[in-house]
Amino acid sequence: MKLVVGLGNPGPRYRGTRHSIGFLVIEALAAAHQIALRRELPKARYGEGAIGDQRVVLARPLTYMNQSGEAVAALTARFSIAPDDLVVIHDDLDLVLGRIKRKTRGGDAGHYGVRSIIEHLGTGDFTRIRVGIGRPATRAEIIPYVLDPFRPDELPQVEEAIQQAVSSVEDLLK
Repeated sequence: MKLVVGLGNPGPRYRGTRHSIGFLVIEALAAAHQIALRRELPKARYGEGAIGDQRVVLARPLTYMNQSGEAVAALTARFSIAPDDLVVIHDDLDLVLGRIKRKTRGGDAGHYGVRSIIEHLGTGDFTRIRVGIGRPATRAEIIPYVLDPFRPDELPQVEEAIQQAVSSVEDLLK
């Protein structure tokens, strides 16, 4: 079994924001494979199903981004998932809007959600699907930038990125 987790912040205030693009990818993946995200643990919402011949759990943390490790640790314990069987989908400021990059193992690259997961699991030996959201002009603009929704003119690129991320996960699971 594989665990695929999309990172983001819970609640309507953060729906459709750059920082929650992992949620959007998980929702698209769940819709494409008829996996209902209706079950809950105290720190995560998830659904079980299959992508091709691979059994999967798709999940979204109910914690804020910086505590994502709490949700991922609960999910890996509940389903006896080893880090090698974990895929985390998250936003990346260092990639241009819409670019997708897959990374296996490593550090957090400054992403607090990934950092939390590494701290809670005690390892960085899991796969990441990084979804580019671009970078604002100055460092001072980073927090408002990641917590704001995508602009209407960016939405076609965002939709394409979501579909590319879905395809990347599907390819990985085959």
